[in-house]
Amino acid sequence: MAANSEFTPIGRILVRATAAACLVLGLGGFRSIEANFAPSADLWPRWQAHDAASSATIDASEWDRLIKTYLRPDPDGVDVFDYAAVTAADRDALKGYLDGMQAVPISTFNRTEQMAYWLNLYNALTVQVILDHYPVESIRDIDTSPGWFSDGPWDEKLIRIENEQLTLNDIEHRILRPIWQDARIHYGVNCASIGCPDLQLDAFTGSNLEPLLEKAARDYINDARGVSIANGRIRVSSIYDWFFEDFGGTEDTLIAHLIRYAAPELRAGLKEVGELHESDYDWRLNAPDVVTADR
Repeated sequence: MAANSEFTPIGRILVRATAAACLVLGLGGFRSIEANFAPSADLWPRWQAHDAASSATIDASEWDRLIKTYLRPDPDGVDVFDYAAVTAADRDALKGYLDGMQAVPISTFNRTEQMAYWLNLYNALTVQVILDHYPVESIRDIDTSPGWFSDGPWDEKLIRIENEQLTLNDIEHRILRPIWQDARIHYGVNCASIGCPDLQLDAFTGSNLEPLLEKAARDYINDARGVSIANGRIRVSSIYDWFFEDFGGTEDTLIAHLIRYAAPELRAGLKEVGELHESDYDWRLNAPDVVTADR
């Protein structure tokens, strides 16, 4: 979410209409009613096929080059993608990379290569969606999902893999989350928003997958977008609310997860306070002009 937690307009209407039903829904603490409308992990069994003995690798060098060309790292803030600077030639290069991804027989690879593949595919498709509609203020303004109450691009069929048409929601919530059941997936997928964990400067590969996911988790949790403590209150990203079950399903398991990656000062604060109080998320586009305007 990378995490790409999208809610339909009708969902938001229901949230407002049922605000008084908080206790009925069993929510408390930092949990929000909005979490009831977050996508669940719903396994698409067709994608469980893999070859544990395979040593084949998937070339992500072109996606890696594009990230390194247009990602603007900021050690003191949000790493942003310079969509406005992408040349026509590199738009074609991105399309070529995605065309190549469609030709990969992904079911024949081992689990590690598969996970790297799906993370890269999700992120590259998201960048392409933004480029196809740029300039936009937020990915949520790209209402290309089918249906009367479409909200965002997450349910639009964007790519064909092994003769199956896939959406961004399919990749994250029907493949990545249910198959791997790894909370760090939320640090690996990037939904082109300031509130999201940063797009990593390196494309995922089978060889760097583990250290890169660990780095992504540390980076986000130790950034104010992920966790912050002020006046004895802990604020966390709404990602932890929307996908609460992926982090163990209790405040204790979520706090333990945060402590695992927290730097010493934050770790001490999490242990001292011991409970979560609120969450938020910034859906504005992760573009240089947006971040610059905040400074």
